[in-house]
Amino acid sequence: MGHRLTQIATRTGDDGSTGLGDGTRVPKDHLRIQALGDVDELNSQLGVLLAEPLPDDVRELLVVIQHELFNLGGELSIPGYELLKAEAVLRLDEALAHHNAALPRLKEFILPAGTRSAALAHVARSVARRAERAVVALAGAEAGAVRAEPRQYLNRLSDLLFVLARVLNRANLDGLGGDDVYWRSERMGHPAS
Repeated sequence: MGHRLTQIATRTGDDGSTGLGDGTRVPKDHLRIQALGDVDELNSQLGVLLAEPLPDDVRELLVVIQHELFNLGGELSIPGYELLKAEAVLRLDEALAHHNAALPRLKEFILPAGTRSAALAHVARSVARRAERAVVALAGAEAGAVRAEPRQYLNRLSDLLFVLARVLNRANLDGLGGDDVYWRSERMGHPAS
């Protein structure tokens, strides 16, 4: 593969537009660019999570996911192009089932807290939900703008990140966790302890 980025500062976006992968230019506030930006932010959040101590299987999975998110971004950057494969959604389903099977059943809502790695997984989960909303908005605004796989992928990924946050709390690799952090609401009859 040749060198694709020969010049980083092109100044072509100074007018408030940006180029898509097919060469067309759109405003920087276009729904496609919003979706691209949210997917990029999600991938960056996973990069921060990968800087933490993680179980080997979780690390390997997150690296694969980063590559798949890059494919998803590539697909979003070229209207009509297909890069994210249906197998990627299946892989998330399988990982979700595998990791969830080892966890105790939830009886209460949990807070996005615990170990640093679990908290970072929750941040990535919330960014994944935003990216999903952006992709859904793009699909609603432009007929045929997005295939089903990108929407499905982001939906499954946010679920998987929730489960991985629970896994990471139990892994307790920083010594600050060990379990889920449960929501306590006086209104719901769960006083704070």
